[in-house]
Amino acid sequence: MSLVFIGPPAAGKSRAGKRLAQRLKASYADSDKLFAREHGAIHEFIPREGEAEFRRLEREYVARALREYEIVSLGGGAILDEGTQRDLESDEHTVVLLVASPKAIEERISGRTNRPLLSGIDSWIETYERRRPIYERLADLTVDTSFRPMWQVVNEIRRHLKRTGSPLLRRDRDGRPAGDAHHDRTNDRRENDR
Repeated sequence: MSLVFIGPPAAGKSRAGKRLAQRLKASYADSDKLFAREHGAIHEFIPREGEAEFRRLEREYVARALREYEIVSLGGGAILDEGTQRDLESDEHTVVLLVASPKAIEERISGRTNRPLLSGIDSWIETYERRRPIYERLADLTVDTSFRPMWQVVNEIRRHLKRTGSPLLRRDRDGRPAGDAHHDRTNDRRENDR
């Protein structure tokens, strides 16, 4: 059983995945980071080797992450692979779609050059709209991250896990119930102070 984050670039999949894994004391992987460890930065790999080669290799890292980790964040385009779609449709995974408004995304990607398939907010909107039917078909839960602190996003996901009786909650820190926001707000303040 794993929980898998999907969604468009810059929706917050990596941050939410790391935070939720910490709260649940669960193993965590980001498929893009697994790829980058062995092949270098994606924004350098794609211009050099091409998107098709990236997608072929990406599938291997996604399959490994889904087998070996309890919480997984996938790259925005990982869901384009039919094998990945079949994996996510199985009952073995809870799939959480993170979305955000174009305005929130624009603030997040403005001035960044490490997203090779995006050239700005218009490109992001076009890419998101093209992938949206797949995202929505695969999702068990959709959470909007626009202008929300990460503790709120994580608590919304934890409440869903509690409602569905997910075995991932057995790892919840200090035995706190899934809706304990005080602990997360305190940790958010500590992270912001760093």
